[in-house]
Amino acid sequence: MSSQRGFTLIELAIVLVIVTILIGGLAMPLSAQIQARRIAETNKTLQEAKEALLGYAMRSVTSSCTCTYNADGNGDSDASTCPVPPSCPVIFPPTIDTTLTITRHYLPCPDAQSDLEPGIDNDGDGNMSDANNGREDRRADGTCLRDTGNLPWTTLGAAAQDAWGNRLRYAVHADLTDKTKGFHNGSAPTPTWNHVCSLADCPSVDVAADVPVVIVSHGPNGWGARSINGSTLALPPGANEIENLDADHRYVSRPPSRPGDAAGEFDDLVAWLPFNVLINRVCPAGGCP
Repeated sequence: MSSQRGFTLIELAIVLVIVTILIGGLAMPLSAQIQARRIAETNKTLQEAKEALLGYAMRSVTSSCTCTYNADGNGDSDASTCPVPPSCPVIFPPTIDTTLTITRHYLPCPDAQSDLEPGIDNDGDGNMSDANNGREDRRADGTCLRDTGNLPWTTLGAAAQDAWGNRLRYAVHADLTDKTKGFHNGSAPTPTWNHVCSLADCPSVDVAADVPVVIVSHGPNGWGARSINGSTLALPPGANEIENLDADHRYVSRPPSRPGDAAGEFDDLVAWLPFNVLINRVCPAGGCP
């Protein structure tokens, strides 16, 4: 008569340890793959947001006006029927009477993260609360309520969030969003246009200077981001991510890991729209005089 022998507790424990090690070894690469996929998805979302901004600018024009230049003996322009703003460009020296029809484009305003003018409907949805609803917030005079805030996803028909469920931050300069003036070929950058650096305290701009638009995803850690539920996540501990939250028109774009960084100190994803790209796409062949 044969006897049956089962596994001892020690043998079962050894098997469980081996299985745990194998599962852990598989889980780590899987987690890295998921994170890489989310980063790629968010980078795609940022690029699509840039395209949506360009599409908005292409279809959004100021009121057209006709500039009339009367040539006198000195050949200068001394009269205009074009209202100010937008003012007529200088044409010098015209030799005959000249007329020029002006049509200029403009970019959208941000969706404000806090309502600076309660009781006023600045986004046209009939609701007195304008904050965090995805619609651009523009005053009746054509200017923006703020120059930083959420990407106005509803207005643009763009993605409402990044791959981690947080809003995209959108910074744009007032020179390019004014509905009555618009931008043109000769729009000149000022020190208050947006700049992108590799460090928060960089002494000079070393990534991109004088960009009208910056879009930021606050990355996997989400520090400082506005969630889709409207709450603000914990502020970042490092200066580089804090730079992407303040209103000084300076932003940081850099790889997520560098020697000396604290673990997870920076993982923001940053995209920007250079002025020459904006002009070449919206106003080809000098179409915005």
